[in-house]
Amino acid sequence: MAELAPAHTIKPLFSAEIIAARIDAIADEIAAAQLRDLFIVAILKGSFIFAADLIRALHRKGLAPEIDFIFLASYYTGTMSGGEVRIVRDVESEFAGRDVMLVDDILDSGRTLAFAKDLLEKRGAARVLTCVLIDKTVTRATEITPDLSGFVCPPGFVVGYGMDLAHRYRELPFIGEVIDDRPA
Repeated sequence: MAELAPAHTIKPLFSAEIIAARIDAIADEIAAAQLRDLFIVAILKGSFIFAADLIRALHRKGLAPEIDFIFLASYYTGTMSGGEVRIVRDVESEFAGRDVMLVDDILDSGRTLAFAKDLLEKRGAARVLTCVLIDKTVTRATEITPDLSGFVCPPGFVVGYGMDLAHRYRELPFIGEVIDDRPA
């Protein structure tokens, strides 16, 4: 049986060129902060493209941070957060006493980023800063504001540049809003 095409239209919000320029500016901000023994923790899965481009931009600025990943889940396959954050894969490197930059794709409910920040602080990071590509203008389930963000985005479900809808659209080189074209 042939797989049916997804019933969504993606309305572009931020082009690949605009994203690249903003990531370069974020790298400038991180370099200017003169963080001590910088350790980057990328939150998977959605941040993988953003994190890769950001660490390459940091390299161009003369920084050589150590990098690790944490895989946290709260969305499963839908468009609404499940409310509970769980660790699927934990950070393996030692970072106690170091400045840690958490990198995530999107800040909406705040649960995932707050969970990760609290976890790394409890494990002895000197300080934990947060960097998100998209900061959604929504009511958060928890109080958290990113230290650095790429773009402010209105409510709506966004995909592309690593972000997905039920494991689709991560490959898009831009960020777009999902428009549901299915009949009511």
